Amino acid sequence: MATPKIKAVFFDFMGTCLDWHSGATKILPQSIPESERSNLALEWRQDYFDSNAARLATTPDEPPEDIDITLAKTLDTLLEKHPEHKHLFNERIKKECVEAWHSMPAWPDVGPAIQKLKDAGYEVFVFANGTTRLQLDLCKSSGLRFNMLFSSELLGVYKPAPKAYMRTLELVNVKPEEAVQVAAHAYDTRGARVAGMRSVYIHRWTDDIREDMGVVKEENNFFLEDMTSLVEVIGRLCD
Repeated sequence: MATPKIKAVFFDFMGTCLDWHSGATKILPQSIPESERSNLALEWRQDYFDSNAARLATTPDEPPEDIDITLAKTLDTLLEKHPEHKHLFNERIKKECVEAWHSMPAWPDVGPAIQKLKDAGYEVFVFANGTTRLQLDLCKSSGLRFNMLFSSELLGVYKPAPKAYMRTLELVNVKPEEAVQVAAHAYDTRGARVAGMRSVYIHRWTDDIREDMGVVKEENNFFLEDMTSLVEVIGRLCD
């Protein structure tokens, strides 16, 4: 039986396509040493994931929470863990820190990769947890252009729930075997594979810091250090 042709490429956004770390580090008070700001940004991001996971574990049927609310809560949690920096964050600064997540640059390899995919005839989509407003703002700040944006807010369900993937595929009338999920998060590529999609894992130093990359390499169709060869490896999925 011939391998189904890939028609659609779905991208996770933050971390996979966007260098959130540089943006988050830049907005934190500059009086904090750079290495500490870097660690705080990484910890804040992990706290966000942990908060989502805890909420889904206790109330799996609740609608997705606005990411700005989650980020504000987890920033407060972060500052409680680091009282030495708490005095640097008044309400205005905390608000600016949360708003900064709406303006992040793309990793330099992403724009050219997306254009190559479009030129090769693939449809390209954002499929990520968060709000539609966040995705619109991030497309503006990054300059990235997609055929459509799918947010957990729009879908009413978080990844990696199987119905998130199936609903997205239904909306674009693409079969699971005709689609590939590109992500820098193992929970996402695992969810995609459960739904019957192919997967390409993009290794970003900023994300999945708790994952065993040896295991992740074995789980996915391809494991890449960046998106430079993405169009070629997706082409190989059709061989």
